[in-house]
Amino acid sequence: MKKKVGIIGSGIAGLSSAVRMAARGYEVHMFEANGYPGGKLCEISIGNYRFDAGPSLFTMPEYFEDLFATVGKKFSDYCPYQKLDPITHYFYEDGTRYKTHASAEKSADEMAVQLNGNKKDILHHFENSKKLYELTAETFLHQSIHHYENFSFIDLMKISANLKTLNLFTTMHDINHKKFNDAKLVQYFDRFATYNGSNPYEAPGTLNVIPHLEHNVGAFFPKGGMVSISRSVYNLAVELGVHFHFNTKVNEIKVEKKKVIGLSFNEVKREDNKHIDVAKSEFLPVDLVISNMDVAYTYRKLLPNEKHPEKTLNQPRALSAMVFYLGIKKEFPELGLHNIFFSKDYKHEFDRFFKQQSLAEDLTIYINISSKYEKDDAPKGCENWFVMINTPPHTGQDWDTLIKNARKNIIAKLSRILNEDIESLIEVEDILEPRIIETRNLSWQGSLYGNSSNNKFAAFLRHSNFSSKIKGLYFCGGSVHPGGGIPLSVLSAKIVDDLIPKK
Repeated sequence: MKKKVGIIGSGIAGLSSAVRMAARGYEVHMFEANGYPGGKLCEISIGNYRFDAGPSLFTMPEYFEDLFATVGKKFSDYCPYQKLDPITHYFYEDGTRYKTHASAEKSADEMAVQLNGNKKDILHHFENSKKLYELTAETFLHQSIHHYENFSFIDLMKISANLKTLNLFTTMHDINHKKFNDAKLVQYFDRFATYNGSNPYEAPGTLNVIPHLEHNVGAFFPKGGMVSISRSVYNLAVELGVHFHFNTKVNEIKVEKKKVIGLSFNEVKREDNKHIDVAKSEFLPVDLVISNMDVAYTYRKLLPNEKHPEKTLNQPRALSAMVFYLGIKKEFPELGLHNIFFSKDYKHEFDRFFKQQSLAEDLTIYINISSKYEKDDAPKGCENWFVMINTPPHTGQDWDTLIKNARKNIIAKLSRILNEDIESLIEVEDILEPRIIETRNLSWQGSLYGNSSNNKFAAFLRHSNFSSKIKGLYFCGGSVHPGGGIPLSVLSAKIVDDLIPKK
């Protein structure tokens, strides 16, 4: 008889775990409270406009190629994708504009001209980012850092010898400020802290590893939009015989004698962003449980009778987001797939996020426009704008007022910089905000990336990919090691796959 594994949550990490467990010969049962797979990596339609609802940047496709290769398949056959060039368009209030490109050399050329930077210094920063990745990836990203047998003497010696290079004891901003004279260039490199919801003025300089993924490896676009990524992994999981239980909420992970024995669950329907029970609770005996649910919710909701790792669960949370999905009745040739409109005072913006738990008036705005590549995502002559700002996590703020003010400031800023009355061009509109993120995706406090990385030991304070107290309980996804974002979530599933035979 096959061993059974229950996976809670069909985000990209849960789907990846389902594929890997099926490849190992397990009978896999995936439980998802929503009626669709993918978690945050999903889509919405408003009128004649289609939007990728969540993550919009695709990097490190090799992690998906590795996942599909475990069952002799090619990811690109399921989800064709192309390399982007240019990658991102950048805008400032004073009229400064520039683009980053697939070629690091070309990006450095344009940034040197537009931002008064030194090309050699910019290329050197890209190269240092690559070195940071090579130093840290195998040791800190590709394996569990909580399973001490993974660390060899050579690993520890390499880390010790390169402590200075890792910049653990200097902030990301301080490193960038020392390297570059131009404030806009510093702001550009500080921005990468937001890729995992952190504060560049507090996060360690080690996070300067992130530009490597974009500048040295590249950014990509999947045919059909970002939802094609989760859809492709879901389709592969179905082919492998994974049992999907949609509109089904797990109520408790059952534990006896410190060992997982099964899952209690029931069918639900969705009303007002809440899941309402429509059936009596059932029980499925399983040998293993992998939770792709936020680790805080996993403990607080599903393990009521077990001791909770309070120190880990109470770490400061990473940023959340506010997204306005706007159908725009015009095409803007100066915009691309990815667009950033920087604030004038980045420090003030992050102080408002992390110290006041609020929003500044002048915000950095990100716009994703998938209709630049997928013409059917918007009517002819129109564009689908995914307009996002970072926000603090949900801790009881007056979000209705914050949303009203943010929308006004965003529309005014975009109208100034693009010299167009944006309000008059909005045909359809919807919103995603921290309260909805928390209830729809069960992300604690609406955080997109779990705990923040705002201190030098943050990587070690993330929850491990396994429980040291409960046998047969594992964790994947952005709230646990190695962190948030699509690439690291996929890696978390691989780490769990590697751990199971060791445990």
